[in-house]
Amino acid sequence: MNAICINFFSLLLVANSASGAAIPADVPKQSLSKEFDSAHEVALDMPRLHSLLISRGSDLIFEEYYNGTDPTRPANMKSASKSVISALVGIAIDNGHIESENEKIADYFPELISARSNSDKQSISIKNLLTMQSGLETTSNRNYGKWVLSDNWVEFAVNQPLVAAPGTRMLYSTGSTHLLSAILAKATGMNTKKFAQEMLTSKLGYSMSYWSQDPQGIYFGGNDMEMTPRQMLTFGNLYLNDGRHQGKQVLSERWVEVSHQAHARSPRGQGRFYGYGWWLRDLAGMQVPVAWGYGGQLIFVVKELDLVVVATSDSKPGPSRRGHLGRLYDLVETEILTPLHTPELSAR
Repeated sequence: MNAICINFFSLLLVANSASGAAIPADVPKQSLSKEFDSAHEVALDMPRLHSLLISRGSDLIFEEYYNGTDPTRPANMKSASKSVISALVGIAIDNGHIESENEKIADYFPELISARSNSDKQSISIKNLLTMQSGLETTSNRNYGKWVLSDNWVEFAVNQPLVAAPGTRMLYSTGSTHLLSAILAKATGMNTKKFAQEMLTSKLGYSMSYWSQDPQGIYFGGNDMEMTPRQMLTFGNLYLNDGRHQGKQVLSERWVEVSHQAHARSPRGQGRFYGYGWWLRDLAGMQVPVAWGYGGQLIFVVKELDLVVVATSDSKPGPSRRGHLGRLYDLVETEILTPLHTPELSAR
C-alpha cells in the first residue's frame, strides 16, 4: 500500500472517530500515535492479549492487535455484556417501557414471586439487580454450572434463597442481569437482541452480532455478547459523551451519571465499587468506570482524561491465564493513565 493510501486511511479513521461514528471494520488498522510506545512494548509480551485501543475525545489515537488477531475479529465480551444490559435498561426507562429502576421485579414475575410464598422477595427492585444487591444467592462462581444447565434460567435465579436483605449487600451474580434481559423482553414486547439493535447499536453505526440464548429463548443477560474492539470503543465513547453519539442523545445523561456512581462496595478488594452494571476501580488516583469481562475484556471510561481504553484477550483456560488480568490492569494504569494524569511523575 503506497503512502497516499496510508494517509487516506489515516484521515478516514480520524474523521470517523472525530464525528463519533463507529469505525468501519474494513478500514485497515493504524497505530496513530507514538505516545503509547511503552504500552505497546508491554503488550507485545502478553501472550493472551488480543487488542488495545485508545481514543481521546472520541478520536482514535492508538490501535494495535496482538497474537494473530485483527480489527474484524469479534470478541466475546463475557461479563462486559452487563454494562450493555444496563444501557438497555436505561433506554427502556428513557422511552417509557419501564417506569423507573425502582420498579419491583415481582411485577414482571408474579408467577414466581407471590406475596404469600415469597413476601421477602417482594421488595427486590430493578435497581437491586443493576447494582448486584438483590440479596438472592449468586448464580455465578460455584453455582454457575448448575444454573446454565437448568431448564429455566429465570426461574432458577428467582428461586435462589435470599441470603441478604435486598439493597444491603453486593453479591455478584449473572442471574441478576439475566433477569434484566427477561424484564426488557416483557417490558418492550420484543426480544432483547432486537431491542438492542433498534435502540442502541444501529444508532451507534453497527449491528448486533452473535449472542446466546437460554432454553426459553431469552438472550443471555450479562454474558456471551460479541462486539469487535472498535465497536466496544464506540460503546465506551457513548458514556464518555454523556449518552450522545454524533450529537444525538441515545442514552440519557442521567443514566450515564447514575451508572457511574458507586452504589455498592465490592467484596473483591479495596478501592472497588459497583454502579449500574459498571465496576468502579481506583486507578492512577481516579475512580474509573470499567466494563469488565472474564479473561480480560475491558472498557475503561476516563472522564478526567477524556479517554476510552479498550482491551480484549483470549479467555480460554490455560497456564498463561494466571496473572494476565493483573498485568493488563497494570499496563493500563502504569503505561497509559498515570503518564497522562500525572505527567510530572512519568518524567522523573
